[in-house]
Amino acid sequence: MIYYYKYNDKILFSFYEYKGLQKISENKAITSKENLYFLNKMDPIKSRRSFLVNDPSLLFLDREGLELILLTNKNFPLDLPGWIIDRIKAKLVISVNTEYPNWQTALEDPPKDKWNINIVALGDVGSTLLIGLRLLGGDCINKIGIYDRNENRLKRWVYETNQIREAFNPWKFPVVEAITKEELFNCHMIVFCASKGVPPVGSIVKDVRMTQFSSNSQIIKEYAKLARHYNFKGIFAVVSDPVDLLCKVVFLESNKDANGNMDFKGLASNQIIGYGLGVMNARACFYAEMSQNTIHFLEEGRVFGPHGEGLIVANSIENYDEKISNYLTEKTINANKEIRSFGFKPYVAPSLSSGALSIISTIRGEWFYGSTYMGNAYMGSKVRLIKGHLELERLKLPDKLYEKIKESYERLVTIL
Repeated sequence: MIYYYKYNDKILFSFYEYKGLQKISENKAITSKENLYFLNKMDPIKSRRSFLVNDPSLLFLDREGLELILLTNKNFPLDLPGWIIDRIKAKLVISVNTEYPNWQTALEDPPKDKWNINIVALGDVGSTLLIGLRLLGGDCINKIGIYDRNENRLKRWVYETNQIREAFNPWKFPVVEAITKEELFNCHMIVFCASKGVPPVGSIVKDVRMTQFSSNSQIIKEYAKLARHYNFKGIFAVVSDPVDLLCKVVFLESNKDANGNMDFKGLASNQIIGYGLGVMNARACFYAEMSQNTIHFLEEGRVFGPHGEGLIVANSIENYDEKISNYLTEKTINANKEIRSFGFKPYVAPSLSSGALSIISTIRGEWFYGSTYMGNAYMGSKVRLIKGHLELERLKLPDKLYEKIKESYERLVTIL
């Protein structure tokens, strides 16, 4: 049975009966042309507060994991009215988890104007990302706030970036302003680029990203708690390594009360997005275009998993070839080591491909590669933000490819 409700000016429906909500008839629900909200009940530690429903099967999930990206032919246990299916096809149905104590927040309308973006830390990655946003984000970014503990570094980048101008078009680029720590969460998106313990060029390290986990997780915890303190409703973007694990640290830490108990009154898991997979796709493209045997990846391929060990490059979904995919995966994972062998830190492509370009795509509602919460771990896949809610691409995956993705996912779950 389907129950229909009205909350303020929003129309809701559910398979559950909610005593505290105003019931309405199906006929009244049909008349609304706005978003339709589907209410579900799932454990918040293993699920998102909200997401865009792009397939009817998502209304019948009993758990959130890799099911979010795997498209199957399973039949629904309940017939859905045709008008609800039409709304799903039109991207007008949002699933909301009422087990979050602040679930009503998911019903709020997203920003309609240009976004304000704040960046934490202006090291190699943060400063390069800032340049990318300044040059490319004029159509969707209003203002970029920058924060760094080094005051002279902060002043330098205010001067440098605001002197990037196109002649006779002075307002084309978003203004860059220095902000205080107290102003960090007065924005639509905060971009975390702080990092500590990056191995110097020439050092022998198996996985550069994982060596930073301990130090970077301690830094990011502080900002996760600040996000809770300021009741931040925007996107917490994680660019620092290891992206996927740091995303989960933010989720866990922001949802702890003063005694360390989980109360889920902080950031919803879907408010946190990891920006590390974009450069892995870019690197796979770089190697794929070197040969006619692999160039098809640029149009047919996908990347999944974390930014680093566990990454999976699929040469094609329709014509999956394990040998070609393994080759592209190995080349992509080791690309940063090649840059290091030249005597340089590999931060330019990540800052722009994973950072600036992917963030701009997020704001525009375009597809990008990002890490989002899938049950127990943040996992990278093709994703976009529609009206403030995440939509994940769902695919019919070849069995061998799915098993690889599953293995990578389970590894992430065991780490944190």
